[in-house]
Amino acid sequence: MKKKKVAVAMSGGVDSSVAACLLKEEGREVIGFTMKTYSPTDGSGRSRPVPTLNEKAIEDAAAVAHMIGIEHFVVDVEREFKKHVLDNFCSEYLKGRTPNPCVVCNENVKFGVLFKEAIKHNAMLATGHYVKIEHCDTTDTFFLKRGVDREKDQSYMLYRLDQERMSRLIMPMGSLLKDDVRRMARERKLPIAERLESQDICFAEAKEYMRFKNEVVPQRTKPGVIKNSKGEILGTHKGITNYTIGQRRGLGIAAPEPLYVIRIDIDTNEIIVGYKDECFKRELIADNVHFMSGKPPAGSFQAKAKIRYLHEEADAIVDQREDNKILVRFFEPQKAITPGQSVVFYDGDTVLGGGVIEKSL
Repeated sequence: MKKKKVAVAMSGGVDSSVAACLLKEEGREVIGFTMKTYSPTDGSGRSRPVPTLNEKAIEDAAAVAHMIGIEHFVVDVEREFKKHVLDNFCSEYLKGRTPNPCVVCNENVKFGVLFKEAIKHNAMLATGHYVKIEHCDTTDTFFLKRGVDREKDQSYMLYRLDQERMSRLIMPMGSLLKDDVRRMARERKLPIAERLESQDICFAEAKEYMRFKNEVVPQRTKPGVIKNSKGEILGTHKGITNYTIGQRRGLGIAAPEPLYVIRIDIDTNEIIVGYKDECFKRELIADNVHFMSGKPPAGSFQAKAKIRYLHEEADAIVDQREDNKILVRFFEPQKAITPGQSVVFYDGDTVLGGGVIEKSL
């Protein structure tokens, strides 16, 4: 495997750029892939209203590839990106849910389209994710594990990987700390060495995110009432796409204690708010369940569970239900269980799998 050709998914950032450098320095044949996720026009020559960082990412990745002397390819994934990421994004908000586009993109585009493209080049696929992939020779099974840098660990986002894909993936960042990666970029004088960490999703800058949601899901921008859990009207909201479970800021309601969004009712176009203790729930139902081993554990099992990327995992019992759904029962109530986000299960540092949160109970 040391001599195997490697295609690096280059986002134009520090992590994937250093990954490409390290793999080349190992003596591998390295090529770079950067995804073209959108066209700057809609086909008629008119500029699209979708704010994006994609053009800049392609430019930065190409500059790094040229500097380190590897061939660079722009892979057109626009059709798949629209189908799996943008359309899903809109669909989830129409349902009053809060989607996680990175999870969907990783499964269907980055480790879908790019994975197939790497196979066409007879290459492994590498990324800059802070995770590790390990193989057990006894069972011939691959495992996804947390990265050494716990603050940068991205295993939550990759729980939908399967055995076939993990067998052809390389994750050079898994054993490194972010500070070391930044230092490596400076030592190699990479043009993106001082690039700040992005707080954006790839198709909308953070400052434009709210406007983007309102443009693509106009059906959910109609104002409505804000009620408390007793049904009393407290104020008016600006469209349910502007709110998520657990949100406290921007409600515009004066109250003796802080209020939080505890439910979004798409049928009545209402936002339901409550005090902090009303944000906590002990159980949830998740669907679209995936286990990385290829088969679910038999019966119920105990695991650590995360209900969002930055959530601290908590002890839970997982019961499998029909129709690929699961019931997750936490030992302690969890704050702001949000439909549309993923619940991901861990055994120590190993990711077992997860599913998409349908509702809390």
